[in-house]
Amino acid sequence: MRIGSQQHRDAFCRHFVQTYTDYDPHTLPWPELDDAALQRLRAVPFWEEVFYTERRAGAIVAAFTQTVTDPVLRDALALQGEEETRHAKLIRVMIEKYGLDAPERPLEDISDNIERRFKDFGFGECLDSFLGFGLFKIAFQAEFLPREMLKIFETLMYEETRHIVFFVNWMAYTEARRGWLARTALPLTSLHYYLRALVRMMGLAKRGKELNDGKNFAATQVSMFLDGFNFRKFLEDCYSENSRRMGAFDPELLRPSFLPQLTEVALRAMRLWSARSKLEPDQALSR
Repeated sequence: MRIGSQQHRDAFCRHFVQTYTDYDPHTLPWPELDDAALQRLRAVPFWEEVFYTERRAGAIVAAFTQTVTDPVLRDALALQGEEETRHAKLIRVMIEKYGLDAPERPLEDISDNIERRFKDFGFGECLDSFLGFGLFKIAFQAEFLPREMLKIFETLMYEETRHIVFFVNWMAYTEARRGWLARTALPLTSLHYYLRALVRMMGLAKRGKELNDGKNFAATQVSMFLDGFNFRKFLEDCYSENSRRMGAFDPELLRPSFLPQLTEVALRAMRLWSARSKLEPDQALSR
């Protein structure tokens, strides 16, 4: 299948539409939480930012969809916009049901350069999802919340995975249609947007720290995540979970490759460094 062909467009749009799941956030099996679980959920300091991000995502995708003339692409993008808006509704339902401190902030103006905003959003979602895969696995293993609650979040994780697979195929298709220069420069273009996403993530972390001053995790809650935590294990979880989740999609479709490849190189370097560190003391003792 040639990237940029009508066959490619039809394949990734058809796959996206066919894997759609219909549900109402209000009728999901929200569990009744005991006091300890409710306290942990309420202590999470970033629900306000998550709620804002999902609302912003729905607005960006909906606005960008209006600029697309290709009916096949437009229908798939419209569906993604509906799903992003539904994510925001799901977070709102959770906020109201469990009494979370997450006020609804006014959305920023997104009317300027909407295609660039859509690309920024897409690459940001790729970065967020890759790291989120590892964090979700840690939360699941630590039983940070009841399994029934985590199963609801699993629904979001699956849809985010669908979104980034759709996005990387859309990006490759769009750049290929612009000619050989854009197609050849796609790796550099992707790097540019990933760097922008990383800068935004760092700014978000800084802003979140300021907004949530005094509302950080208690030591006992942090320990549920950090007990035995190390950076190498976290990267391994991100990499393995990404591979597992991406393996569920049509093998003909493109998948995000930059972050998995970068992580694979980093993990090899860490393993080599660890092996050399263990070898040097043994050599010193043998002398």
